[in-house]
Amino acid sequence: SIGEPGTQLTMRTFHIGGAASRAAVVSSVEAKSAGTVRFTATMRYVTNTKGEQVVITRSGEVLVTDDHGRERERHKVPYGATLFVKDGMVIKAGTLVANWDPLTRPIITEYAGQIKFENVEEGVTVAKQVDEVTGLSTLVVIDPKRRGSAKVVRPQVKLLNEQGQEVKIPGTDHAVTIGFTVGALIQVRDGQDVGPGEVLARIPMEGQKTRDITGGLPRVAELFEARSPKDAGMLAETTGTVSFGKETKGKVRLVITDLDGNSNEFLIPKEKNVLVHEGQVVNKGELIVDGPAEPQDILRLLGVEALARYIVDEVQDVYRLQGVKINDKHIEVIVRQMLRRVEIKDPGDTDYIAGEQAERSQVLARNDVLLREGKMPATFNNLLLGITKASLSTDSFISAASFQETTRVLTEAAIMGKRDELRG
Repeated sequence: SIGEPGTQLTMRTFHIGGAASRAAVVSSVEAKSAGTVRFTATMRYVTNTKGEQVVITRSGEVLVTDDHGRERERHKVPYGATLFVKDGMVIKAGTLVANWDPLTRPIITEYAGQIKFENVEEGVTVAKQVDEVTGLSTLVVIDPKRRGSAKVVRPQVKLLNEQGQEVKIPGTDHAVTIGFTVGALIQVRDGQDVGPGEVLARIPMEGQKTRDITGGLPRVAELFEARSPKDAGMLAETTGTVSFGKETKGKVRLVITDLDGNSNEFLIPKEKNVLVHEGQVVNKGELIVDGPAEPQDILRLLGVEALARYIVDEVQDVYRLQGVKINDKHIEVIVRQMLRRVEIKDPGDTDYIAGEQAERSQVLARNDVLLREGKMPATFNNLLLGITKASLSTDSFISAASFQETTRVLTEAAIMGKRDELRG
């Protein structure tokens, strides 16, 4: 179980990471086992002029499945990576799946066209930077704070077709605009013809790799107590196209417009690292602001399975660091207990009240009975409780009293005249 190896996870915290480990940056993915390649539904890529497949989504994953269709491994592939495999391809172990440049993050065009710069003015929005080694000059987007003009203008690119009209995003009448973030090195010239999958600019990634991974028991406790991490990242609430609204003081306004034209706004502090750019399509639950994901958000946006996988992987990472091997099932049992309460959204024909918390198994059983009778089942939201809270909210008061807050549990049981059947 988790308890025995836990004796080797002492109370001291291990800090791994920091400046020294920055050299070993991962820049490619290899398949560890032989099997068939599968892309997840969120994977999107374009083929560039060299015939390479360039990933244009942040949440794409490559799976390798065995002959029986079971998942053997799963790899996240970052935005801008080059894929060397195709969906459904049979590969050997050790095959290179994808590689990418670990030091810069590209801004890629999904469409072909002729480049038309907007608000790219030297000395106002961009500065010329000459490389001392090669003598080549590149344009760098500069911070608006250093600029003199009061009006905030964002340097961006529009694409023109052969008739000289702006290329529109298919299915809409929005022109394709690709905004450049501060610090981006612009790789293209005004009037240049580009094909899909070409890199328009690169953003150097130096500042974000120095976060340390906290190991040891505190991290395990944090995961199992379902606490929200500090400096949490932000996940996209809906699937849609990203645009930036009017900036307020110290905050960036990010708008995601879905296919029906409904828009969701987020205010993001300027010091946070925004991972998306103007005109990019994001999927629901995709990370849009850098940082550790909040478990409650994963559950709400991506569902129970994604959350279970997240907790299992994170806990396994801590133990693996100590060289302790644990079977996933032990952690999965705990996750199941954390997820067994639900909150009733619409009671339907059940005798629950909206907003009430109930056991998942009971709600599902009751819904089955109602469906057989042709009545309306209850709908519910999943709840994620930390283990302390989960074990105090069981139906058995003896089990809860023997854990924590004994007097409170027993007085409540006495007031409500509870009877413990010693089940569950």
